[in-house]
Amino acid sequence: MNGMDSIMQCFSKFMVLVMSVFTLFACSQHESSGEITVLRLGHTLDTQHSVHKAMEFLGERLEYYSDGKMTVIIYPGSQLGTEREMIELLQIGSLAMTKVSASPLEGFSPDMKIFSIPYIFKNNEHFWRVLNSELGSDLLSGVEDFRLKGLGYYDAGSRSFYSNDRPIKTPSDLKGMKIRVLNSPTAVATVRALGGAATPVSWGELYTALQQGVVDGAENNPPSYHLSRHYEIARYYSLDEHTSVPDVMLCSLPVWESLNSQQQEWLTKAMQDSVQFQRQLWTTSTAESLAQVEAEGVTVIRPDKQPFVDAVKPFHDSFTGTHIGELITQIKAM
Repeated sequence: MNGMDSIMQCFSKFMVLVMSVFTLFACSQHESSGEITVLRLGHTLDTQHSVHKAMEFLGERLEYYSDGKMTVIIYPGSQLGTEREMIELLQIGSLAMTKVSASPLEGFSPDMKIFSIPYIFKNNEHFWRVLNSELGSDLLSGVEDFRLKGLGYYDAGSRSFYSNDRPIKTPSDLKGMKIRVLNSPTAVATVRALGGAATPVSWGELYTALQQGVVDGAENNPPSYHLSRHYEIARYYSLDEHTSVPDVMLCSLPVWESLNSQQQEWLTKAMQDSVQFQRQLWTTSTAESLAQVEAEGVTVIRPDKQPFVDAVKPFHDSFTGTHIGELITQIKAM
C-alpha cells in the first residue's frame, strides 16, 4: 500500500466514525417511535464474540418482555469509538448503553481497580461468588456517581500473556518486554510488578502495534486473543491467568432515569437473562478458541503459577491498611 492509499484508508475510517456519531446524535441515545423505545448500544468487540451474541440475546429478551415496545440497536467493532469515548457518550446521554472492561472504569469508580489486582480469585467459582454478592452489587452501583448505571457483569474469563518473539514461562521472561495493558493504573502496576514494561494501547490499534513492534506482547482472555487474530503475530500464549476482569454492561444514567419503572424492570430482567446466556457461551468459546489457536500453530504454555503469585505479593502488601486492602481481605474470605 502506497502513502496516498494509506491516507485515503485512514480518511475513510475517520468519515465512517464521524457519520456514525452524527447519526447517533441526530437520533439521540434512545427514541420513541409511536409506542416503541429504541436503545442504542455500542461496543468494541467482534460480532462473533460471546458478549456480542449475549447483547443480541439481551435485545431479543427485551422485545419479549416489553411485547415489542422496546428494542436495541447494536453498533459493534468500535464504530462509535473507544471504550472511554463511549463511556463519555453515556455520561452526556448521547448513547444508551455500552460494554466496557472493569479495568478502565477505575478512572471513574476507584473501587473497580480491585479486578485488576492479580491473583485475588482462587477460581471461577470464587470469582462469581464475589460478583453475585453484596460486594459485587456495591461495586456495580458505585458508578452511579459518574452518571452511569451498572446493569450487570459478563464473564471475560482470565487474562493471560501472549508474546511475539519469546515464550513467557516465568515472571523473569517478562523483563524488558513492552506489554500492552488496559488503560488502568492498576493494570500498569500489575505488569510492572511482574517485571514487564506496561504500555497502554487501545484495543483497535493493538494488532498494528504488535505487527510494528510498538509492543512485544499483550494480555487477554482466549476468545479475545483468537477473534482479534493477534495470534497471527503473537505466537506464544502463556496461560498464567493473572487477573479475572469482568466486562460490565453500563447504561447512561440520564437514559435510565428517562425510562419509566416498567421499562427499567424489563431491561433489568433482559440483562439477567443475557448474563446467564453469555456465561454458558463463554465456557464453550474459551475451549474452542484455545483449540483453534493451537491448530494454527500457536505455542500454548501452561506455566507454574506459583512464581507469578509470589512475584506480586509485595504488590498485594502495598494495599495493607487501605480501603482496597479491606476489599482484598473480604474477597479472599469468600
